[in-house]
Amino acid sequence: MTATSLAIPLARAQPTVGQGFASLARRGSDAQWHPGRADTCRHGEIFAAGREAGGAGMALALAQDALRSQATDPAADTPDERPWLWVQDRAAIRLGGRPYRHGLPPGLRHRLVHVAAENCADALFALEEGLRCRDLAFVIGEIAGNPRALDFTASRRLSLAAEKHGVPLWLVRLDARRDLGSARMRWEARAAPSVPPRWNAQAPGNPAWNAELFRAHTYQPGHWILRDDDHALAAEPCVAATAPDHGDLVHGAGDGPLAPHPLRA
Repeated sequence: MTATSLAIPLARAQPTVGQGFASLARRGSDAQWHPGRADTCRHGEIFAAGREAGGAGMALALAQDALRSQATDPAADTPDERPWLWVQDRAAIRLGGRPYRHGLPPGLRHRLVHVAAENCADALFALEEGLRCRDLAFVIGEIAGNPRALDFTASRRLSLAAEKHGVPLWLVRLDARRDLGSARMRWEARAAPSVPPRWNAQAPGNPAWNAELFRAHTYQPGHWILRDDDHALAAEPCVAATAPDHGDLVHGAGDGPLAPHPLRA
């Protein structure tokens, strides 16, 4: 075959400039996270301050958002009644307390399985065992600080278990540095002011979070105000620029008014 005969198919395979820009635009749009896409992540981490329930609250909101996106018919008469697991180490319980069942979303209150672990190693064991149970809807973990047991190897084990068995994990890191981890989405969260209710301005509003997605395998970094009314998760883009990840402590955690959220006892 001559070089002349090769030139024709090669020329036909080259896209035009317009097609190239259209492809990049579609790729950029697909790479932007928004509510309804939480089901694509099996292992997420949320860095939050230990003196507020922002991290756990946001983990619950993301978990519910993933369940809604997975439901084939949200109006079906047979809702998802699978139990879910919440694991805390002793340091996390000392910082924020145990879960308060009556403060949880109504659809999750009767399905909670809570584990109080003595230390980080025991909590990691409980989390991994929970991820191996396909009958769980999702798993939430709370670990304080940067314990030696939670290294990259331990994080990788959690990722592999979540991916293999299809059980989502949201690991809340209380008062922790941004260390190495294998989570597919890594967030920094702090409480944001709630919108006053329509009929009673003095009543607690729906929970809200100032949420920064500072690292993700699939999506572009971004910064939003997330609001959850237990029926849908809404995201409002923040005008503040996303801070670079330099491995510092949680920046400004707890600054500003706290959103009322009765998650803790």
